[in-house]
Parts: sequence; structure tokens; C-alpha cells
Amino acid sequence: MDSTAAPNRRLSVAPMMDWTDRHERYFLRLLSRQALLYSEMVTTGALLYGDVPRHLEFDAAEHPVALQLGGADPVALAECAAMAAEWGYDEVNLNVGCPSDRVQAARFGACLMAEPALVRDCIAAMAAVVSIPVTVKSRIGIDDRDSYEELKVFIATVAESGCSSFIIHARKAILSGLSPKENREIPPLNYETVYAIKRDFPELEIMLNGGVLSLDAAVAQLDRVDGVMIGRAAYRDPWVLAEADSRVFGATDPLQFRYEAVVGYLPYVKARLDEGVPLHAMTKHILGLFNGVPGARRWRRYLSENAYAKEAGTDVVEAALALVQTEETLVAAAI
Repeated sequence: MDSTAAPNRRLSVAPMMDWTDRHERYFLRLLSRQALLYSEMVTTGALLYGDVPRHLEFDAAEHPVALQLGGADPVALAECAAMAAEWGYDEVNLNVGCPSDRVQAARFGACLMAEPALVRDCIAAMAAVVSIPVTVKSRIGIDDRDSYEELKVFIATVAESGCSSFIIHARKAILSGLSPKENREIPPLNYETVYAIKRDFPELEIMLNGGVLSLDAAVAQLDRVDGVMIGRAAYRDPWVLAEADSRVFGATDPLQFRYEAVVGYLPYVKARLDEGVPLHAMTKHILGLFNGVPGARRWRRYLSENAYAKEAGTDVVEAALALVQTEETLVAAAI
């Protein structure tokens, strides 16, 4: 792996199935130029036997962007990692944290934490064919295999592959009896375990994931770990990223007002509409933009009720924006 190509992982947005598609990533990039954005998990089978462009195509504006893969076969993962590099991704990540029954049935995701040597071999195979970083996203444990010593063995074994960057969701996964949603909420958070991994493996880059609901919370974690991954908080309230560039990366924030994100998104929406993408596939990602400000409910309702119409276009978004009477839209009208 070429560490010089590594993106800055101080703040990233988690891979989320059905959410972090290319439209969501383009929109979030308007709010932060610096945060690392992850794709939805893509299985090796989907790439080897499916529609590759549908899964891998993205806009150059999304950089830095990482592709997350799901799989457990070193040969297949190596082939897919090579695809990620060819398509221009800045990182390829192996999912060792998803607890869903479907994923377990295919013998990948969180259940791989029981097979650290296999994960090591998968990462080594991927790293051998690409120059971009290959990283791992895991839990702190699974079922009754949740001792700190077992996690240390997992990290140490996988690191033998040359992998130096680990994203750790600070909850264990319960592989039977809980849904993926319940696995994000019921197992208790244990940040101390992630901090201990950083202390015991100071040479590794350790990113913390799980329960980080605000930028303030993310910044506070940076005293203990190398990076923080925000998940659904960034989806429910995208504006959480508005000051990320200045507070986390020491750069200039790209936007001052929420309406600017909508205005910036419209040309992208128009271009995708011209390609046949339905409006609702893009507007679902912006429903939470005005959370907490006057008019947010009107904004959400108008988009939800009108974006599904067969001929819906950017005029729907513009009309919804006109319903949000906030200080910032008044400022915009005065400029």
C-alpha cells in the first residue's frame, strides 16, 4: 500500500446501505470539502457478476471517496479492489462489521471477526494489487467473543497484512436475535475499548465509529483517537458537517447558509434528471437539511409529496426552498 496516497481520515461519513449512494455523497461534499466519504457496501458478487458502472460510477467532485467492499474470498476481493483503483477511488475498505443475516449467510461482514487470519489474507491480497490504501471497518467483538484480548488478537493478526488503518464501531455485534438496526442501538457503546486499542497499537491509525451525534462530539474524540466516523447523524441532519472543514481540518468552510447547499445541488440534480434518474432518488438525501429551523416541516412535506411525480424536476426543489422562511433565505433575497 502507498501510504502517501492516504486520504485524511480525521472525519469521515460512514458507509450506510441505501443511503450513501453517489447522490448523497455529492450533496455532502457541498457541505465539507475535506471529510472522507464512503460508499454503500458493495459485494464482490455485485461487481464480478453485475452492473459495474451502476455500483462504481461517481462524480469527480466527491473526492476524497472510499469504496467499501463486502466479501470473504481473497481472490475476488483482490479483483474488486483493483476495480476500485481503476475507477479512481481514494481508498478501499473491507466490511467486517455488518451483522445482517443476509451478509452472514454469505460468510462476510461481522462474522469475519471470528476468522482474523482470513481477514488478514483478504487484506493482503487486496493490497498486493493496488497502490491506494486498504482499510478495515470492524466491531469491538461479536456475540460471546467480545473480550479485549480477542479484539487485540484480531487487530494484531490483520495488521500482519500491512493494514495500518482500522475503523472500529465501538459496539459488539450480536449475530442472532437482533436486526441490523437493533445492532446499532442495543449493544452498549464502549469507547474505552477503542481508546485502549489506540494505546496498545500506537503505530496504527485508529478511527472511532458509533454514537457520534454531533460535530462537537466528534471533535472531542480526536483527543483520544486518530479519526472519527459519523453515521446517521450526518444523514438525518447534513448541516452537522457545515463547520467540519474549519474545526477538524483547519480549512475554510465552503458554505455559510443552508440554502447555498440546495443551490449548489440543483445543477447536479438537473444533470442526473437528464440521464433518467428520478427526482426522489436525489431529494431523499436533502430532507433533513433544514432540521431545527423554521419551515423545516414544510420543506420535508413538499419534497416528500411532490418528488415522486413522474415528471418532477428541479422546480419541485425550488418551490420547496421557497417555503423555508429562515433568516438565511431572507439574507439571500436581500443580496
